[in-house]
This record gives sequence, C-alpha cells and structure tokens, in this order.
Amino acid sequence: MRQMVNCPFSCVVIVLVLLSCPALGEERKDKTLSPYFFVQEGDSSVDSFPLKETTVDARINGVIAEVFVSQKYVNQGSKPINARYIFPASTRATVHGMNMIIGERVVTARISERGTAKREFAKARHEGKSASLLEQQRPNVFNMNVANIMPGDEVRIELRYTELLVPSEGTYEFVYPTVVGPRYSNQPEAGAPETDLWVKSPYLKEGSPVPASFGIHVTVSTGIPLQELACPSHRVDVQWESKSIARVSLEEPKESSGNRDFILNYRLMGKEIQSGLMLYKGETENFFLLMVQPPERVQAKDIPPREFIFILDVSGSMHGFPLATAKTLIRDLIGGLRERDKFNVILFSGSSCAMSSSSVPATQANIARAIQVIDSRQGGGGTELSPALTRGLSLPRDENTSRSVLIITDGFISAERDVFEIIRNNLNNTNVFSFGIGSSVNRFLIEGMAKAGLGEPFVVTRPEEARVTAERFRDYVQSPVLTRIRVGFKGFEAYDVEPPSVPDLFARRPLAIFGKWRGNAEGLIEVAGKRETEEYAKTFRVSEADPGEANSALRYLWARTRIARLSDFGDRGAVAETKNEVTSLGLAYSILTPYTSFVAVMDAVRNPGEQAKDVNQPLPLPLGVSNLAVGGGCSKVPEPELGLLVALFIFVSPFVWIYRRWSRTARNGA
Repeated sequence: MRQMVNCPFSCVVIVLVLLSCPALGEERKDKTLSPYFFVQEGDSSVDSFPLKETTVDARINGVIAEVFVSQKYVNQGSKPINARYIFPASTRATVHGMNMIIGERVVTARISERGTAKREFAKARHEGKSASLLEQQRPNVFNMNVANIMPGDEVRIELRYTELLVPSEGTYEFVYPTVVGPRYSNQPEAGAPETDLWVKSPYLKEGSPVPASFGIHVTVSTGIPLQELACPSHRVDVQWESKSIARVSLEEPKESSGNRDFILNYRLMGKEIQSGLMLYKGETENFFLLMVQPPERVQAKDIPPREFIFILDVSGSMHGFPLATAKTLIRDLIGGLRERDKFNVILFSGSSCAMSSSSVPATQANIARAIQVIDSRQGGGGTELSPALTRGLSLPRDENTSRSVLIITDGFISAERDVFEIIRNNLNNTNVFSFGIGSSVNRFLIEGMAKAGLGEPFVVTRPEEARVTAERFRDYVQSPVLTRIRVGFKGFEAYDVEPPSVPDLFARRPLAIFGKWRGNAEGLIEVAGKRETEEYAKTFRVSEADPGEANSALRYLWARTRIARLSDFGDRGAVAETKNEVTSLGLAYSILTPYTSFVAVMDAVRNPGEQAKDVNQPLPLPLGVSNLAVGGGCSKVPEPELGLLVALFIFVSPFVWIYRRWSRTARNGA
C-alpha cells in the first residue's frame, strides 16, 4: 500500500529528472565535447609522448618581450607517428615566425590562409613528407601538428612571438603559460566546428609525472633601474648584469616545472608620469608606439569630478548570489562618492529603467534613493543589454566631468558584437568597464567589452572572491589622472592610429598608442588633457626617437592591436568582412590569427609506405587541479528550461500533497 501511496510523487521526480537530462534518452546524439583521461595502449611500438622538451628564451627590452620557443619531438618507438599537441600562449602574443628542423635541415614555415595551410599539410602527410602545422584555436590556445615523425627522429619546432607588457598598479608582469587546463563544454560533439574540437584532449591524472621537461631563460633590460624583481611561480636564479639588466633562469628541476604558468614580476624606479616614443622605419611602412604612463598614486586633489553610470543586470539569471554581490558593489561605490561627483543607475532585464533622467549629485538623499531603487529588484525577465547601454550613453553630460559606465552582468546575451560596436563608438566620450558576476559568466562578452573599452575585465565566480575583486575594481575605476585626452600631430604624418579614439588615462592603466607614419621622422606629437582643474600637455619631439631596427617588433604589435579590435576576443559570429580583413592582416604581416596558419613541408618523401599512427600528446593537469576537472555529464539545462521545470514542480506539488493527505485519511479510515 505504501508503494502505491508514494507512486505519484515518485513519478513526478522521475519525470523531472528525465526532462532535466534528455541525454539519457539519446546519449550518442547529445554527447558533449569533453577532455578525457589518457589510457596507455598496449602497443609499445608507438611512442605516445613524442614531445620531450620545451625551452623558452625571452628577451624583455623596455616594454616589449621577444620570445623564442623550441619544442623537441622525439620518436622513440618503432613506427612512424603524426603528433598533435595543444599548448597555451599569452592572449597578447603575436606569433610571427616558425621553423621546422630535422637533423641539419631547416624548413622555414609560410603563413597561409587557414584552409589552404590545412590542405597543404594534409597532402604532405598523405605523401609521406614530414610537415608541421600551427593553428590558433583561441587567442591563447594553439594547436601544433607534426606529420611523419620517423623512428629515431628528433624534430624541433621553433616559434617566435612578440608581446607588449603593460603594467598594472606599477608592476610589469611577464607570463609564459605552460599548459592548457581542461575546458568544460556543453556543445554536442556531433556537428561541432573544427575550431572547437581541441577541447576533447587527453589528460594525465593528478600527480602523474609531466612527460615533457620545461626550461626558460628571461633577460630583462629596461633602460631604467629596476626597483623589484620576483618570480612567485617558480624557484629561479637571478644574475644582475647592471641595475637595469637582469638574467633569470629556472633553479628547480625542469621535469617538475611545466605544470603551471611561469610568472615574472618587476617594478621600475620612479613614480611620476613616464612617457616615451618608439619608432621603426621599415622597407615599405613605418610604425610608432607612444606610451603614456600615469604616476603610481593619485592624490585626492588630482581627481577631477566624476560621473558614474551603473548599468545593472536584474534579469532572471542574476537572481541570488550575482545580484546580491552586484548590489553590494554598487552600494560601496556610490557610498564613496564626493558631493561634487554625479551618478545614475539603470536597471535592465527585458526592458530598462533609469533612476533619473539625468545624473544627480552624490548627496546623502540621492544615495539613499539609489539604494532603495536597487534593493527593490530581485531578478527576473530577459537580458537586453544593448538598449540599456545606449540609454546610458545618451544621458545628458557635463563636459567638464569624467564619465565612466560600469556594466555589471553575467553576460547571458547573444548580441555581443552590437555591444562592442556601441562601446567602440563612444570611447572618446566615456570610459567603459565590465564586471562579470556568476558561476558561469559569458567571458566572451565580459572580456570583449573590456577590450573594446580599453579597460580591464573583472570576474567573480564564487562568493568568497567578491570582496577582493570588488575592491580592486573600485580602486581601478575611480581615479582618472587625465581626462578629455587629445593626441595631435604637427609636422609628423601619422595614420592608421590604434586605438581610433583615446579614453581617459587611469592611475593603473597606462595609455599605449600605435600607428604608422610617412615621410621623415620629425615634427611633434602632442598629448593634451585635463588634470583636475588644470590643463595638461606633453610634447614628444619625434626626432629624438631612434627609428632603428631594434624596434622592428612594432609592425607586429600594431597589426595584433588592430586584429584584436576587429575580432573582439574571439571569432564567434564574425561577419565576412571582418574575417577578410583579419585574414589580410595576417598574410600581410606574417602573423598567426584565427584565419591564418603557419605550415612547413619538407620536399623529400620520408615515409613512402607505412601509415603513420596518430598520437595526441597527453597534457598534465595544471598544479592544484583535481581529476574532477576531467569528464562529461548530462547535457546542460538552459535557463528557460530550468525555469519551466521549476514551474512544473510548483504546479504539481499541491496535487501530490492533496493525494497523500487523501491516502492517509483513507488508510486511517480503513
């Protein structure tokens, strides 16, 4: 009898479980892309760990790092193999060269359109020629393929990349990532685009020995005395050549160093605004980089009047921890404003509403009113960010006030590129910052908004991270040093300047301006703006900069900066014209992009008969990451479906309760 009484409730639970995990009914169809654990095959004739060593030589000259990477592949088995290796890089890396070395033979890779390079590599592999192919899967994830590595072969792949080092809070940071961590994906494996298949990579279990050794040597040459230099990630040996030149190398065993990022931090002497101009005169084009760095600290008297417009996501997905954390952040920010500052609050979900038709002074009465408006919303509805952002940017403004728009959201929208375009078109009027809150924020949007707004992304995925991240964010946005910045050129013919519009200069965000120039290296570059109530002006005499070969990296950095602006931290939904422009830039400047790849092919046929075995190099788990990070599960339930399930449960629960009361009454009566 008890089984029959509980039957309706049990049925409801079963139905809800089945609805929430539809993959149970069609497992093969909905199987998602997932990393997996490596299992050693019984065939000892196949070398499953062809990558034996990675060595890095990084040379930091001023604010530019030139990095040379060497990967050594050795086939210790008795059968030919095709090796595939997924490896990371800095998101700012501009890869501009690759060589393949087998014995005494050096093959210089060519840059080609991605599809063309892939076909050329596949043809060489089929013909038994040794070949290599380097592809970009994400701005910080690369895929290396090496075909027809014969038994006993030692193949070296050499990469060259450049990146600009931009200080944060006065500290320069050079990072060399060593391993790609396992990535969660809810995308079905069947029909997944080729650029996403790398997610399905083999991993070694936690605590397993790292199969490839890692070594790195870094030379730091700044031209200005170094105040501090430290490596928080590894034990290193530091040799000082002078006060401004240091040589850093690993002190710990190479076999245990490749499961975490190598991080080197350094600080320079001096606290005033440091500015500098770098020139490069090429064969067909000339390039420049202007760096304007603010002082380390901003005195209260130097902070101009500010206007903050808070655009807060109050949609259904923000309910709970995200919205509660966002409210705390805004309350803290508003509470720290001065009465001469102004602010406004815009709440958005399926529609948007503003606290006021124009920003109001930060009086105690207005602050209390704003907090009441914020606390009145609990989360619900859709997520329409673009109209809310347009509304915020269209509010009347005081020309003498520095305006900052703070977008606080989990980012669950699909119209990312509309948002990026709105931000880019208003850079000369407004500073835009993004704050992602939630257990699984849309990083494409959060990081893309920061990139488009020339700011920094801030993300909180767990409640315990909120306070520290919020404090860092608050310090970052509320201290502009220079506002209403203008860059002018007199007697110096500059063009193709990046960024096209210049944002305010913040205490912890140096300004970097790239561009091209024609004619002679002469004339003036003038940077003007407002510092508190005073006019600021700085003039750079172009003739004082040396347009030497030492600055040749500027051509790659300019191209990378333009590509980053065009692609906005990813290629999802890229329109054809953007893809064509990025492809053209990659081919013209010989750099790796989402649409251009490096390919190297030896002329000689080295494997005329036997089919080579495909080998995916297993990756170590990053230090501190457990085995739980690898594996798949049920299909993810989208937010609308989850809401439907909750509604269904609420609807059915009263009937179950009534039925159980009736059943108990019937039993007692019996």
